[in-house]
Amino acid sequence: MDLHGIDLNLLVAFDALMQERSVTKAGIRIGRTQPAMSAALSRLRALFQDELFVRGVDGLQPTPRAVDLAGPLQQALTEIQRTLSFTQSFEPGTARLIVTLGLSDHPAFVLLPQLVRRLQDIAPGITLQVRNFSARDDAVDMLDSGAADVTIGVPPASAGRILNQPLFEERFVCILRKGHPAAAETLDLDTFLTLGHLLVSPENDRFGHVDTALAKQGLKRRLALTLPHMYAAPLLVAQSDMIATLMAGVVKASGRESELQLLEPPVELAPVPFVMSWHRRNDAHPAQRWFRETIAALPVADASPK
Repeated sequence: MDLHGIDLNLLVAFDALMQERSVTKAGIRIGRTQPAMSAALSRLRALFQDELFVRGVDGLQPTPRAVDLAGPLQQALTEIQRTLSFTQSFEPGTARLIVTLGLSDHPAFVLLPQLVRRLQDIAPGITLQVRNFSARDDAVDMLDSGAADVTIGVPPASAGRILNQPLFEERFVCILRKGHPAAAETLDLDTFLTLGHLLVSPENDRFGHVDTALAKQGLKRRLALTLPHMYAAPLLVAQSDMIATLMAGVVKASGRESELQLLEPPVELAPVPFVMSWHRRNDAHPAQRWFRETIAALPVADASPK
């Protein structure tokens, strides 16, 4: 039998007729009129080349062919219903799946421990696979290729197919080692420019947010060191006379706060936003939606210095 010619509604009608043994009652059961059910029965008879149901004293009586069909067709309809219901809901407590999360370094420190604990508590059957990225546009490539279901980092390049949700912001602070001659209550711009600067650049640039702000004033700082690893910066500053301008949360997460003097930058710097991104094709999937909602609900501790 060619499955392309089978209307699923006919199988639903057959199951209702088998349950009700009445064209009228079967129509009420599935929300169809009596003429529509009669037409469906005619099509079923033609499809299976059998009468299927004949009139008896107590209503319609199934033929042996109908009896043979009843069990397998009811099981098939049940499986179809279960499959369609699964696509509309998600039960984290019983789910068994792998979810891939792309993370830049800082969100890995700020959010990942909390996310792992949360998944262990409410969705122990979910396997979390984490992939690292540094350049912001790598997130788009990962989402396009399916290498990641969700990414968290600074906002990637604008693309209509990539959806974003803000998660948190980080403000900048300047750090010097405790006891540094310039580690006063406030840091003035002249002193700031005389110091050797450590620049963190995951993309290996020699021009960062501070340089952009200084360039607007026709000024330039002296770079003593550039490196791509932001969490190495607090230790390097604590053991040198360099200054670094870092996100406050990085300093806090580094565990080196007690060795450092935290100061307000002498130039105005906008905070760094971090967003969760995902591909539009995953937007409506129940498991993906639940995963994103779980991430968005994670608390982000205040990383700003007191």
